[in-house]
Amino acid sequence: MSKPDDPRASNPQDPEKLRFHFTPSADSDSRRDDRATDNPHAKDTTRVPEVIEALQDEFGAAVLELERYANEDTVYVEKRRIREICRFLRAEEDFDYFADLGGIDRFTEEDRYEVFYNLVSTERQKRIRLKVRVDETDMTVPSVTDVYRAANWNEREAYDMFGFEFVDHPDPRRMYMPEDFEYHPLRKEFPQLGVPGSLPLPPQTPDGELTMDPFAAAHGSKPVKSYDEPSTDPDSE
Repeated sequence: MSKPDDPRASNPQDPEKLRFHFTPSADSDSRRDDRATDNPHAKDTTRVPEVIEALQDEFGAAVLELERYANEDTVYVEKRRIREICRFLRAEEDFDYFADLGGIDRFTEEDRYEVFYNLVSTERQKRIRLKVRVDETDMTVPSVTDVYRAANWNEREAYDMFGFEFVDHPDPRRMYMPEDFEYHPLRKEFPQLGVPGSLPLPPQTPDGELTMDPFAAAHGSKPVKSYDEPSTDPDSE
């Protein structure tokens, strides 16, 4: 229990003790400037209403939703149109630099996954984020590598970690895991300690067997450590 002279006892919500900057999201048709909330993380470079308007004029109902937070515009678009939309943004809106692509597992029954695309216009000094929803029953996503060559390794990584199948990708190999690995480690159901036996690792000692469990100690087994190897006589050879 707090003492009477403890300042937190009289004012547990003291703003000096709980400093947190929050910018609520705005509706897509709102004219309010999120920077008015004085959020120090809000940047002018991530607010692109004129680009969004151009997307809506060009693609209509394929532009599904607009999300705005901390002055950042995220545009949800139809998965099947993502390649066309990227091509339009590059050719017509000067978004010439592909910054990033990745996956998200929302762990929902419908449209479980998302793929996000971060694009930059070096000419206009603006950024935009695109997102597509991907249902677990259809993990295919059109590849954007023929629009942005830099998407090649990002799409391979997203395939490796989540299982997206990027249609028309020129070299759809795994990025980190072996080709015969059966799992996708960034899916929410993948155990944090891995799947015992799924990925044989080198032995702990020169004459030892393959390590079938990457976290053997966590599962009740303690394999020999390399520093526990029996000593050898250098003069015996």
